[in-house]
Amino acid sequence: MSERMATLFRTLTSGVYVIGAAHKGKTSAFTAAWVMQLSFKPPMLGFSVNPDNFSYSLIKAGKVFSVNVLEQGSMDMARLLGTHSTRDMDKLEAIRWRPRTTGAPVLEDALAYFDCRLRFTRRTGDHVLITGEVIDGTILKPRATPMTYAQTGDLDGASDLYPARFRAG
Repeated sequence: MSERMATLFRTLTSGVYVIGAAHKGKTSAFTAAWVMQLSFKPPMLGFSVNPDNFSYSLIKAGKVFSVNVLEQGSMDMARLLGTHSTRDMDKLEAIRWRPRTTGAPVLEDALAYFDCRLRFTRRTGDHVLITGEVIDGTILKPRATPMTYAQTGDLDGASDLYPARFRAG
């Protein structure tokens, strides 16, 4: 609906992340841009997810998740994990990953990762805010530069999701 609004929101400095989820032997991951630090003590992160996302059900059931920071040049991974559903394919099959402290998938090619335990969720319009306490994490590629949301163009189709009142014209 509004490329203008999508472009405006891309000016908010935001990274590109992969959220990993695990529960009872099932794993999933998806690309996310709406991620932020919430607290120092305890260290907490939050992110927003569409409640229809398959990984959301795993996070709620397993009560753990990982936040993997993607580096510049990771567009293929962002596309794979952001445009397909685990309901239709095993998105992690072609990606090198392993479970860490919580059991949630950590990508071996990530710039850094945070391993988190779910604290609470809250409905926020058409998405759900997930909050978690950081249990573990590290920088895997100290010299790499994080990928930004602005570098992904309209990969997420956001220009079609904003209200009609924001249409160009």
